[in-house]
Amino acid sequence: MTYFREILEQAVSSLLRNKLRSLLTMGGIAWGIASIVLIVAMGDGFKLGQRDRTRQLGDNIVVVFPGRTANQVGGQRAGRRIRLNHDDVRDIRTECFLVKAVVAELLNPASAVSPYNSGTFSVLGVEPLYSTIRNIPVDRGRFLAEQDEDDAARVAVLGDNVRKQLFAERTGILGSQITLAGLPYRIVGWMPPKDQNSSYNGLDSDKVFIPYSALVRDLPLKGPNFHSGIVTDIVYVPASVTEWDAAERQVRRVLARNHLYEPDDTGAIRLWDTVKEAQLVDHMFTSMTAFLGAIAFVTLSLGGVGVMNIMLVSVTERTREIGLRKAVGATRRRILMDFLLEGILLAGTSGVFGWMGAYALSATVNSLPKREMFGGLPVEGSTTLLAFAALSLTAVGSSLWPAWRGASLTPVEALRYER
Repeated sequence: MTYFREILEQAVSSLLRNKLRSLLTMGGIAWGIASIVLIVAMGDGFKLGQRDRTRQLGDNIVVVFPGRTANQVGGQRAGRRIRLNHDDVRDIRTECFLVKAVVAELLNPASAVSPYNSGTFSVLGVEPLYSTIRNIPVDRGRFLAEQDEDDAARVAVLGDNVRKQLFAERTGILGSQITLAGLPYRIVGWMPPKDQNSSYNGLDSDKVFIPYSALVRDLPLKGPNFHSGIVTDIVYVPASVTEWDAAERQVRRVLARNHLYEPDDTGAIRLWDTVKEAQLVDHMFTSMTAFLGAIAFVTLSLGGVGVMNIMLVSVTERTREIGLRKAVGATRRRILMDFLLEGILLAGTSGVFGWMGAYALSATVNSLPKREMFGGLPVEGSTTLLAFAALSLTAVGSSLWPAWRGASLTPVEALRYER
């Protein structure tokens, strides 16, 4: 403890002898560390915001849309329209082991009438698993059940905007009826307000959810768009994010076999892959963070140059002291360690203050309401480790040369030095 107290006293003495330079140097170190922490936290915040935005649609979902073939296969012409059906869902569910869950959607707009108001809304026929895959919350009541699908029951779950238009702010509507295309449906639940800034077939709050089997029976698509087992699109979740690409190949092979086209015909089906999209966004923000972090590291390095100058001045001012200590037995290693620890203490103290300031600012920002696409300023443990690793490198690098210079002085040379 005595040794470290002496080092601390020497560091304070160096600061007092070089007040202005010391203040600027410590400010540069603190600002460099704060910049690194805030820049990395900002990048993490944008990543979180993007993931929250994607999570509104579902966790790691892939949406499969029908397309047109680009190649001729087995006598089939190119440009043939592919129509997805419920057999595709069944085959993906049984054959694609890298797919954790899969559901279909069948969309058909219809008029909805309540005792108070009416409107035309997107009516979506889905299976009960849909609410889990697509993150559809229920505010009151429940979502669709397996028995509803098996019985083709006329039950409905309302999006928040649909409920407001049909019932305004009235209560006690659970269990009441609305008519869809003139047919009575019982309300079994409705959604809470849902912030959503992206979709592929409309906002969830603007939809009415009913069993797939009921929609096929009551609201079939008209004309050439209708065929047995029709689905508008297929939504699946890979079993593992690390194997999402292999899961996609499995799905493509099953659909290609079912609809007689080549698996590598990318025009036959179109995919909206939120996993790939999230990875691309993560890479973009990581690159941006790395670039800005490099600039912050340059700022930190400039502060390190200031520490080096202070330590060189300190070595010069204490040259005779170094000679006296060596004359009475102090080793070169001891002198080296004294100055090295003194420089590290100066830089380390500045860095700690910088980190504390950045953390306080992050906590303040995180306490405010979150903005869209921005998840705040999370200071992760890895961010702190990165900041202090950079600080350690700067502290040692800026102190090593002055310490080595002081330790290299001979007793005779140091004692004969005159300022």
